[in-house]
Amino acid sequence: MAAELHSDLAIRPVPRDIRAVGGAHHTSDDRRHKHSRSSYSEASPLTSRNNSLTFRPAKRAMPSPDKTIAVINASGRQAASFIRVATAVGYHVRAQMRNREGIVAKEVATNPNVTVLIGELYTKDNPKEHVDVSRNGPISGIGVNHRLISDLFRGAQLAFINTTFYGDEQKIGEALADAAKRAGIQHYVYSSMPDHSAYNKDWPALPLWSSKHKVEEYVRKIGLPATFVYTGIYNNNFTSLPYPLFCTEPQPDGSWIWQAPFHPDVKLPWLDAEHDVGPAVLQIFKDGVKKWGGGKRIALAYEMLSPREACEVFSRGVGRPVRYVHGPIKIEVKIPEGYREQLEALEKLFGLGHDDPAKQPPYFGDADLERSCPTDALELWEGPRGLEEYAREVFPLEEQANGLTWMLPDDDDHDDDDGGGSGAHRNGNGTSGSNPPPYSINGYITTLEQVTLDSDGEDEDDGLVMRGLKRDDEEWLA
Repeated sequence: MAAELHSDLAIRPVPRDIRAVGGAHHTSDDRRHKHSRSSYSEASPLTSRNNSLTFRPAKRAMPSPDKTIAVINASGRQAASFIRVATAVGYHVRAQMRNREGIVAKEVATNPNVTVLIGELYTKDNPKEHVDVSRNGPISGIGVNHRLISDLFRGAQLAFINTTFYGDEQKIGEALADAAKRAGIQHYVYSSMPDHSAYNKDWPALPLWSSKHKVEEYVRKIGLPATFVYTGIYNNNFTSLPYPLFCTEPQPDGSWIWQAPFHPDVKLPWLDAEHDVGPAVLQIFKDGVKKWGGGKRIALAYEMLSPREACEVFSRGVGRPVRYVHGPIKIEVKIPEGYREQLEALEKLFGLGHDDPAKQPPYFGDADLERSCPTDALELWEGPRGLEEYAREVFPLEEQANGLTWMLPDDDDHDDDDGGGSGAHRNGNGTSGSNPPPYSINGYITTLEQVTLDSDGEDEDDGLVMRGLKRDDEEWLA
């Protein structure tokens, strides 16, 4: 319709009797160009489209990509980030989701360029039976939803696949690859992670990562035109709620402590999943398999920061002290068994060498892949959001959306020499107190009572679901 309207507009020819602009007369040489910076002569057919002092080429309709991309776990951080940017430039997405609950799922489901397929990628022999589907490896009574997987790739030419540990991840990943091959997928981008034991027999494998590594090997085996992305630690993992591994634990003086098993001075790869995964993966598809195919691995990480440096950067962004403690992972809330096994193995793996940083294994297993950070990632996307920017602009909003109030001004006057936050403040339940610590236990309890985890798990990637005051089923660590 827009093109038809454009073609019906009358084109006013350039007046031939105009010889001066602002009273100055043109010579015969000046008649070659209507404007001194125009590259078109009066003889050019483009002169009839003049609507200013400079002749312009004819406008043309912007092309829309005539491709459909298959995506799973569409409300997870990686997938949702990709769907936002891919659909914004005209791609269509066929997206599998477990349900439509939560703001991210609703965002995806209401996107006009998304066809949503609701359902699990696994099946149960007895749907009413309680089964912990988060455990690693084969699970009795749990199968693969081949019908849904076949539907996912119908009419698709591309695929961005990030499997999770719900169900048998390896079997589901292999089924997805088989279906993609049958459907003739032209470019298969798989979000993988390393099996550290494959690089060094003395390094323990991380269960949730080694499953992805096995899926990657299978994709290579069957000859899919594929690219494998390895994502760094999410900036978005941090929370001051007492969740394992990335809890920034509040202290009475208003500061925070991050405790983890990583050596304080060993560089780790970092990534803002919501902001940066989407543009980077979209560029992989745009560049195509000629550039990124052949099973190439890409490390998606835009900063290499040690835990100590990460705390310094985070502290600058959030405006309060953050101190790193090299120690064991605290598990203080209910988590899926599969994720618990992952944390236990992670603590063992990155605890190797203890105080000797040279003995800590590379995060991506492959030292060469780690050395490619952030060069390869920046070739794909040059506008990343760093950890400091995330801490300053996004972290307070995510915290507030989950019922926390440290970012809000105190209700009552209080002394300014109390360490930056130990005066009166509003608790998580909306009531104000007199001089409690920055996070009262009531604030925690109120928030954590809204955290639920069903028998099958909720989160698309790592099993933690935040049911905050303003965000329902927000996908954390996804």
